[in-house]
Amino acid sequence: MERRKEDNYFYQLGKLRRRPLVIAGPCSAESRDQVLDTARQLKALNVDLFRAGVWKPRSKPGSFEGVGTEGMKWLQEVRQELGMPVATEVARPHHIDIALKHNIDVLWIGARTTVNPFAVQELADALRGTNIPVMVKNPVNPDLALWAGAIERLWAAGLPDVAAIHRGFSSYEVSEYRNVPLWQIPIQLKGQYPFLPIIVDPSHIGGKPDLIFPIAQKALDLDFEGLMIETHPNPAEALSDADQQITPARLGEILDKLQVRSVPDLAFITRTEDLRQKIDRADREIVEALARRMRIVEQIGEDKRQNNIAVLQPERWKSIFETRKQWAKQMNVNPDFAAQLYELIHLESIRVQTEIVQQQVTDAKPQLKLPF
Repeated sequence: MERRKEDNYFYQLGKLRRRPLVIAGPCSAESRDQVLDTARQLKALNVDLFRAGVWKPRSKPGSFEGVGTEGMKWLQEVRQELGMPVATEVARPHHIDIALKHNIDVLWIGARTTVNPFAVQELADALRGTNIPVMVKNPVNPDLALWAGAIERLWAAGLPDVAAIHRGFSSYEVSEYRNVPLWQIPIQLKGQYPFLPIIVDPSHIGGKPDLIFPIAQKALDLDFEGLMIETHPNPAEALSDADQQITPARLGEILDKLQVRSVPDLAFITRTEDLRQKIDRADREIVEALARRMRIVEQIGEDKRQNNIAVLQPERWKSIFETRKQWAKQMNVNPDFAAQLYELIHLESIRVQTEIVQQQVTDAKPQLKLPF
């Protein structure tokens, strides 16, 4: 089946106002008043889709895990009073049954569910034949295949309107982000499925209000199709994810500041194509230089083999990182990028030399003489 982005529900919903899709609402539906108050303010901002979680998976028992089915009635009221389509998260097949009975317009599958192919398949089976639009958050860990697999399971169940939500990835490294964006992963996903709308969740990526705007702008600069931003009338009193939610008024300010880049004209495309050809030639030169380097590495490996010298020379390792960072800085190249690049190059050099030196051990093994 041929898929076109223009036919997708999420693409059409945003393009009705000739701008990226905007999804907003509280992390959790906490009370009827909170849900309706938020929705009324978001309606005034022309938000396309109202979101609120009613089942909230939490790491530890005892924390707020959502109001459950009662919250569905409040979402129904939003839909009826304001004419806004509404969305909520589902994690179990019976969640889907309840959502469909309450005429929920859009469902999403959370990051903690996406990690489990069995759970995703159960949801896909429960959704078969419904044609309800579904969004799929990336798994907690940076696993592109797992994310793509969850999306493909929904397509295999016959669901035409699927979108991906990029909400960042967990990391043990210290970072300014709650979940590091690793933009290359959603970019790769878009490369695999150009027709798949990708919605970016700055709230979960940033984890704090002051990062929402720059992350949202980055998403638009990468030409992703929409944004999902958590909003609450009083974020300080929110029962879940209080640190990352913003008020509807603040959301309005952010939406007013965002810039949607224009479609390139023919002159721009021509200039860009010329520059890309220059990049291709530069990349070819880089690969040729790497090939020359590796041939020299092989010669060094052979010398070490013949003279029984250890492969890893710590002083050489240290020298490479210090000098390459200095060279990069002198040439206006990010020295941290150069350090990461040369770490990969040096590791490959060690691998190549290790194979050569280990050949000495293999060659030196005595041949077993059989007694016949």
